[in-house]
Amino acid sequence: MKQLSFTISHPAGWLMVFLTSLIIAGLSTEAQAHPMPNSVVLLTIHADHIDAEVQIPLSELQAAWGHAVNDSSNGLAARLGPQLRNYLTRHIRPQSPDGRPWSVLVETLAVQETQNPINGIYRELRAQVRLIPPPLEDVRQFVLHYDVVLHQVVTHKILVSVRQDWARGLVADESPSQVGIISLDIVNNRILPLTVSLASGSSWTGFQSMVKLGINHIAAGTDHLLFLLVLLLPAPLLVTGGPGQRFQWSRFGGVRYSLKRLLLIVTAFTVGHSLTLLLGSLGWVRLPSQPVEILIAISILVSAAHAVRPLFPGREAWVAAGFGLVHGLAFAGTLANLRLDAGPMALSILGFNVGIELMQLLVIGLTIPWLMLLSRTQYYQTVRLSGAFLAAVAALAWVVERVTGQPNRLTKAVEVVVSYAPYGLGLLAILAIYFTWQMRRSEPIQAGPR
Repeated sequence: MKQLSFTISHPAGWLMVFLTSLIIAGLSTEAQAHPMPNSVVLLTIHADHIDAEVQIPLSELQAAWGHAVNDSSNGLAARLGPQLRNYLTRHIRPQSPDGRPWSVLVETLAVQETQNPINGIYRELRAQVRLIPPPLEDVRQFVLHYDVVLHQVVTHKILVSVRQDWARGLVADESPSQVGIISLDIVNNRILPLTVSLASGSSWTGFQSMVKLGINHIAAGTDHLLFLLVLLLPAPLLVTGGPGQRFQWSRFGGVRYSLKRLLLIVTAFTVGHSLTLLLGSLGWVRLPSQPVEILIAISILVSAAHAVRPLFPGREAWVAAGFGLVHGLAFAGTLANLRLDAGPMALSILGFNVGIELMQLLVIGLTIPWLMLLSRTQYYQTVRLSGAFLAAVAALAWVVERVTGQPNRLTKAVEVVVSYAPYGLGLLAILAIYFTWQMRRSEPIQAGPR
């Protein structure tokens, strides 16, 4: 038998190897996105109980339980809800370290169906389970006896992770922290329980994590910052016109005038979004996310039109406060989804808002000085109109995307442009310095007394 061998010497050969590696890596990543066919237990730690999301492959559950849950998954919760809850309760048995049993309450049941090119259609049961320790027992120390599928399918594994632990600074947006794996001890033919011992946390750690979350949220929230920055574009300028005349933006109004207007607009926006952040996080005000996101895009469109020609001269602070109410509802959704207890929620609202303000002030502080310098020059009109036009294009693209639910080329282009924002800020600073120097250089030198 001949030995097969080949040498990659041609550039096309290297290209084929590279592309093949990318395809294999992509397929591997997709295959590992969910640890099929294993189960997953995601823990959310509260002060006096634990909420667990249990994800079980229906093919494995069918083999272990005997009911046709995978072959006939439609209406599973309605058909077999009571029996399924009873089954899960028998096979999920947390205990305190001294052996005292915890209460187990199986709440909602749902079937999740996905499809990928390797495994085809994959269905899993997602059960929300509440684990309640005995009175005065520490929720961070317990022993988890879990054999929902494993008691029959011995090759099965259960991956247990903490998805959210506010006191330790872990929130749901981050990657879960794995606690351990429950599997069959082949040597002793036993299913060993998992001992869970979580490090103690603190309110300060939770508060810090919320400040960080607020910073990250506003840093990624291009639409929120764009609204405020475009509204601030004409802030250093005076307004000409009046009754019976069209309002127009005029020359630079001076440092004191500019700073006063900037402060009013930023403060009004902060008050507006802080109010609805508080009300929305507490569940007192709720709106569907789609109309809120559409209104945010429209707010950018309005501020862009105002940057071209004054729509509401002297009333920018009121407009900033009004649209701030809308932006705050979008902020509130992030905290509401964490489902925190009253004490952590109060600190989270404060910390999240502090993070938003810190990031907002940083961006404004890095941008406004250059806009104020440019507003003294003859080139500011070009900068202002260009900024307003680009913001309007982005806003229209977001409106279309949020109405249809489908991304488009313009929104993808906006994401690319935003990734170069630091370079754009550097260019803005260079232009401001250069045009200011050029303006002063061209100013006539006044002759002194002879």
